Amino acid sequence: MSIFRLIPEQASTLAPKVDQLYWFIVGVTAFFGILVCVLVIYFAVKYRTDDPLAVGAPITGSIPLELAWSVIPFLISVVIFGWAAQVFFDIYRPPDQTLEIYATGKRWMWKFQHLDGKAEINELHVPMGRPVKVTFTSEDVLHSLYFPSFRVKADAIPGRYSSVWFDATKVGVYHIFCAEYCGTRHSGMIGSVHVMEPADYQAWLSGSGGGGSLASRGERLFSELACNTCHIGDGSGRGPSLKNKFGTQEQLVNGSVVNIDESYVRESILTPQRKVVAGFQPLMPTFQGLVNEESVMALIEYVKSLQSSGGAAAANTAAPATPAAAAPAQEHR
Repeated sequence: MSIFRLIPEQASTLAPKVDQLYWFIVGVTAFFGILVCVLVIYFAVKYRTDDPLAVGAPITGSIPLELAWSVIPFLISVVIFGWAAQVFFDIYRPPDQTLEIYATGKRWMWKFQHLDGKAEINELHVPMGRPVKVTFTSEDVLHSLYFPSFRVKADAIPGRYSSVWFDATKVGVYHIFCAEYCGTRHSGMIGSVHVMEPADYQAWLSGSGGGGSLASRGERLFSELACNTCHIGDGSGRGPSLKNKFGTQEQLVNGSVVNIDESYVRESILTPQRKVVAGFQPLMPTFQGLVNEESVMALIEYVKSLQSSGGAAAANTAAPATPAAAAPAQEHR
């Protein structure tokens, strides 16, 4: 990237859309700003006088002029609003079949987790020409994940999931920044995203050790935490079955309906008493402090994997529960 470049290089399908809107707003602002300056100078010169006692001619007003300076800015504002709304929806509605990646922000680093188990710190490898969705949160303070060349950015908020998506169009190495002041080493919370040809990306993915997929790690945790003693596949446990639940809706005891998404699954693990599913008792203990954000992401990915007919047996068959193991598994989800 040239040091003389005024804005970051366009390297995603979203970047031209954002830049076109940006430059339109800059152009409109510059046009009217220059127009006002020119008119001020023109009238100052035209109507100057050396007579300190001179009185200006009375102004009766102009209806066409007043309509013009009201209607024209209104129409321009409507155009900007409609255009910006379309860009907003393009940015915040990822296409189907995206490549899913999880990330965690912490002072002062970004950790990225691929679904096959590969993990990276302050680096992210992605294929060119495939939509990538990054779902992320923060483990400590407010951060902001920013890919300037892709023109996407969102805050990483503790206790909440955010996401951005992009479809890289150029092979290369691009910046990753934290765009929210997060402490004394905020300026060092940077990284690089490596956009690779699809074949090179697959070679990189298969050549890196990962220790099992994210879903398989979640399955192990699901068993180690004795979740499978209550979340039985046929729904006969003390908690509801999790099979084929992700992406659907669930009714709660207070009559409201909640979407089963990443944020809800995370909340169910860490603060299970907040939203109790109808037909179940609020028996599930919190796992706050027992699992970190990366473990929560693994459990979420495991719940997602139960959408397929080949869901793990841990969700379909209850493991023998000893009194010690059953205690932390009393749940209502």
